[in-house]
Amino acid sequence: MIMPLVAFQRRIAGNTDIGQIYVSAAKGRPTALVESQIESLMRERRRLAQGAENDFNVRDMAEIAATMASTTGALAALLGAIAGVSLLVGGIGIMNIMLVSVTERTREIGIRKALGATKLTILTQFLAEAITLCLFGGVIGVAVGAGTAWTLRTSFGWTTVIVPSSIVTAFVFSGLVGVLFGVWPARRAARLDPIIALRYE
Repeated sequence: MIMPLVAFQRRIAGNTDIGQIYVSAAKGRPTALVESQIESLMRERRRLAQGAENDFNVRDMAEIAATMASTTGALAALLGAIAGVSLLVGGIGIMNIMLVSVTERTREIGIRKALGATKLTILTQFLAEAITLCLFGGVIGVAVGAGTAWTLRTSFGWTTVIVPSSIVTAFVFSGLVGVLFGVWPARRAARLDPIIALRYE
């Protein structure tokens, strides 16, 4: 809605104060030049002596956008660091679980090797188990995230969007965690001596 300034001040604002003025620079004009010209004009109209501090602020939207971008980048870096620590802790947990599994199934590994299973077969088996565990955790994480987004949308009216690429990325990272932290337990199982493994109680 467009109305005369005086009518707005008299009918709506109830005063003659002007809190903000928005200025759009002409196409091709540098915003820094426009900003300095506005500052000079405001100092002249407000009769500020030379050397006196401004009693107003002139802000460039590009500076505000840059500030918001840096803030968003800092938040993204913080969230990335938190996600990295979470992946590390989760990976260590998967590795511990697999190491316990290898220890508990030492006799089983010995029997399989005695029946002709190769190191690659044992390695693939335990690596597949680690990846399956991580992908199962990824399924639970995606379900919890989607449920939280749905709850926020229905209960609080927030606008939430579930991007399919994020789900794919979550599963890819889950698989990578399974590979990275499952290699050591799988190699340990593959290198077991079948004779020693068969004697294990």
